[in-house]
Amino acid sequence: MASSIKLTLVLFFACSLFLQGTLAVGEVVCENLPENLCAFAIASSGKRCVLENYKNEEEGKLDYTCKSSEVVVERLSGYIESDQCINACGVDRTFVGISSDAFLTQEFTSSLCSPDCYRNCPNIVDLYFNLAAGEGVYLPALCDKQKSSPHRAMFELLSSAASSVVDYSMGAPAPAPAPGYF
Repeated sequence: MASSIKLTLVLFFACSLFLQGTLAVGEVVCENLPENLCAFAIASSGKRCVLENYKNEEEGKLDYTCKSSEVVVERLSGYIESDQCINACGVDRTFVGISSDAFLTQEFTSSLCSPDCYRNCPNIVDLYFNLAAGEGVYLPALCDKQKSSPHRAMFELLSSAASSVVDYSMGAPAPAPAPGYF
């Protein structure tokens, strides 16, 4: 039993080194990525990759595809997020699109603000920093509050989101999204 676990780990490690080496050498194109590597990847062009779903008419089921978004990341390109960061930050590679709704769960905010994520995963932190800014929330302040008083941080986040709601149907101009926000 122990030897089969060791063999599995060795094979997994060897395959991950091969995959990382292959991706580092080649160009990262969102449309060429498999769905299990799409979310939280950045194309060589600097555009964020997003997982999108569509109905497969032939099979009558929901399928997924990786697409380039219009959001450009200035500091990273040709980057595929590591499994360590995916786990540390509490995100999932099967996320379709990206939403600030994740902030509404205490578990997500706690994971995002954890030292393992916040200090080691600049791609994910940058993405959610921009999403938080789009909601009128400063992520470093939210994380500071999360450490000392998680319930208060959640209350302030909800209050901030509620106070920023404007009825755009009454003719008020909609604000432009923050860079990196989609």
